[in-house]
Amino acid sequence: AYKAAVECEGRPTVILAKTVKGYGLGEAGEGRNKTHQQKELDEKELREFRSRFGIPISDEDVAKAPFYRPPAGSEEMKYLLARREALGGSVPKRGKPTVLPEVPTFDEYREFVAKSFAGKEMSTTMGFVRLLSQMLKDKKIGRNIVPIVPDESRTFGMEGMFRSAGIYASTGQLYEPVDSDQVMYYKEAKDGQILEEGITEAGSMASFIAAGTAHTTHGVPMIPFFIYYSMFGFQRIGDLVWCAADARARGFMLGGTAGRTTLNGEGLQHQDGHSLLNAIAFPTVRAYDPTFAYETAVIVLDGIKRMYRDNEDAIYYIALENENYEMPAMPEGVEEEIIKGMYRLSTKEAGAGRPHLQLFGAGAILRSVLKAQDLLVEKYGVSSTVWSVTSWTQLRRDAHAVERWNMLHPAEPRRTCFLEEQLAGAKGPCIAASDYVRAVPEQISPWVSGGLYALGTDGLGRSESRASLRRHFEVDAECITIASLYQLARRGEYAAADVAKAIAELGVNPEKVDPYFA
Repeated sequence: AYKAAVECEGRPTVILAKTVKGYGLGEAGEGRNKTHQQKELDEKELREFRSRFGIPISDEDVAKAPFYRPPAGSEEMKYLLARREALGGSVPKRGKPTVLPEVPTFDEYREFVAKSFAGKEMSTTMGFVRLLSQMLKDKKIGRNIVPIVPDESRTFGMEGMFRSAGIYASTGQLYEPVDSDQVMYYKEAKDGQILEEGITEAGSMASFIAAGTAHTTHGVPMIPFFIYYSMFGFQRIGDLVWCAADARARGFMLGGTAGRTTLNGEGLQHQDGHSLLNAIAFPTVRAYDPTFAYETAVIVLDGIKRMYRDNEDAIYYIALENENYEMPAMPEGVEEEIIKGMYRLSTKEAGAGRPHLQLFGAGAILRSVLKAQDLLVEKYGVSSTVWSVTSWTQLRRDAHAVERWNMLHPAEPRRTCFLEEQLAGAKGPCIAASDYVRAVPEQISPWVSGGLYALGTDGLGRSESRASLRRHFEVDAECITIASLYQLARRGEYAAADVAKAIAELGVNPEKVDPYFA
């Protein structure tokens, strides 16, 4: 039937297949639901199975359920060996991982990053697309890049690549697209580079796995960039991401419109506040939540170096937001700290003897943290240092690795992790805020000596504006300010009555519903 279907031309063909659950098990399970749990057969059932399929095993041996191997030279063995040979050999194996002879460095892209991002208003999604477009032109890696999109590429601002890179179609473009009158029309080509998969994250992840393992299966290092709505990643196809990690796939997963409050008016369908939590469980996934386009560029270029030159097995998950704001210039010398997970961004002093806080911010909420810093110093006389946290999970993994070494080497001098080194000498409690559930920043709490108080977006989404959502989840500048003053009050460094006064001044309803269960 399959042969006839393949050879049929000029009309569609449907194959109707009648299947029988547990075929061949007879009374033991054929056509019965219990066949899914069938662990063993008794002697009578084994004998019936043997006789039905003509397996040459004697009545005396059948009860032992021996493994049967057809004799060498039999038609069965000839067929099996021929098929195995067609598949590339008798034992499936991974080849030796191959790397690229050369990869670009961040220094080579430093001027591009400065000119393309600094002082310009854009989202981190658009910043990434500009970087990807530039890398597609890079002679060192451009031909190895595989953009994968399980939706309409215009959703992520990628239409500029239609003409330059093209959308792959094995038969070429067989129709005139509705946007053919536009400069950036939907161009399909046999040599296209973009895999426009349609609305199928599972199919797209299959393409990611194929490209991400090509360095061992085919000896050709490919660099997949799989960009999708973040809500439809780990939550929808987590088993395939696990498969990719287990197969030691390499590449980049880009969660577009990431964060619980970054996408206006979309409700809980797209409001993702937990993909970074999901990502913790995947050992080879390195998860980042950058705020600025330069952070994304540093992470991507470092990832390419680590995977395709240093031969590290990893999948980089990068959360991308769609909120437009002005991108600042990159501070000097922060590249390594961005990769490791955090760097000092801003310090504002309220004067000698005033209380001091450490404020941790990430992704869409870092800008709220910076606004809270201004409120604290200008209205409430509190000094603070703001840290941009690019990866809570990388901080935690480094801390765990150091802690494990200390446990197994108790007689050796104690080592300190990167997080402890960064906070050495830091004053006051630490307030952490992100667009994700509190458990994401809380994973670093054991290594924050001053104590860590986390704010996050626990709860279901809402179809509302960004400002309303951030007030609802209590991650806007005003709520971060209140949390900061509250933590100082708990330490006896700020009067409780003044915290209550600040709550009223900042317009926050102390009786508002808890967003966790709203």
